[in-house]
Amino acid sequence: MDERQRKRALAVAFVTLFLDLLGFGIIIPIQPFYAESFGASPTVVTLLGASYSAMQFLFAPLWGRLSDRVGRRPVVLLSVAFGGVGFLVFGLAHSLTMLFVARMIAGFGNANLGTVQALVADVTPGKDRARAMGLIGAAFGLGFVFGPVIGGLVGSAFGPAAPAFVSAAFAGINWLLAFALLPETRRPGVVAASAHGFLGLRALAAARAFENVPRLLAIIFVFTTGFSLMETSLALFVEHEFVPGPLLGSAAGHRQATQLTTWVLLAVGVTAVIVQAGLIGPLRRQLGEKSLVIGGAALCALAFVGIALVPSYALLFAPIVVLSIGSGVFSPSQSSLLSRSVDAYQQGVMLGLSQSMSALGRILGPAVSGLLFERAHGAPFVVGATLLGAGAAVAFGLRPPPAAGRG
Repeated sequence: MDERQRKRALAVAFVTLFLDLLGFGIIIPIQPFYAESFGASPTVVTLLGASYSAMQFLFAPLWGRLSDRVGRRPVVLLSVAFGGVGFLVFGLAHSLTMLFVARMIAGFGNANLGTVQALVADVTPGKDRARAMGLIGAAFGLGFVFGPVIGGLVGSAFGPAAPAFVSAAFAGINWLLAFALLPETRRPGVVAASAHGFLGLRALAAARAFENVPRLLAIIFVFTTGFSLMETSLALFVEHEFVPGPLLGSAAGHRQATQLTTWVLLAVGVTAVIVQAGLIGPLRRQLGEKSLVIGGAALCALAFVGIALVPSYALLFAPIVVLSIGSGVFSPSQSSLLSRSVDAYQQGVMLGLSQSMSALGRILGPAVSGLLFERAHGAPFVVGATLLGAGAAVAFGLRPPPAAGRG
């Protein structure tokens, strides 16, 4: 693959992931309140998020392994199509059961991050991989910049179901663009890794052969468990702390909570884009990926404590910006370290496995965050801070991968 094809593949991967995350981001401001409109409690609201991640946990290794065998392009096309169907069912839902089915379909389709990361690793030399993963992180950030704003505006104007149809439309556009422009990046002659089992259990055993990988997988799991405690509680926290009591549970209260949550998520996305698109490269050269993993997790932990203690909505934005900086340096750094620590023929499997670990964390975190929130509104953030601090401590044992990477 020549330089022009490499650049096109990276550009299409960026756009594909951006549109994927845009559709996901559109749902974020309205999902808790849409579920509440069907009578969901905070615990059920957070379990709805867990159902999405459960499907990612089950199927991320399958998508990654399939992409190693048949190529990245067909896997991206198929997964994007399933994600679009999930959004469509979500918008048509008329019960909590349908909401859960919709999120599970979307979770199955959107379990493709490991495949997209493997696509990027295919066309990026090891020394440039942190910057490339930073661009992928920027696609996440941009999705979270524009998605929640679109979702908040559309939901406020046309009702909580409308953003799901917008997400489905973006999924359709995403599929058409990927079909027309996405090249196959899996290198000819690279032998696919052997099967690793439906849940990736054999992949976990194989991961022990690579230095850093078991520790990185543990860090990813702990980080995402703690982070998901915050993610699934933040909208409920904003609603119950900053929406006037008489409006709680009403349509007007849901609209106000949607608007307040939208601005918070916009701050998260803008900060993450700035960090991952413009700062991650210089920071990596100055500090190294290990330091960024440690520092990112530590900053997020401090931000969680700040959120739990914040006395007003306006002051909430201070820890939110710190949180965005921390996650903005952590995510691409751990992805780059992982991809550079494995052989080229196992990148899809191992990056898919890392997404499974993330998804497992996003099952366990939401499974308890609603219960914690019902006991004390700040409890999910305090518990999350403890877990992220533990992840930062584990990261001290990471070692530099080979200078040129394995890919």
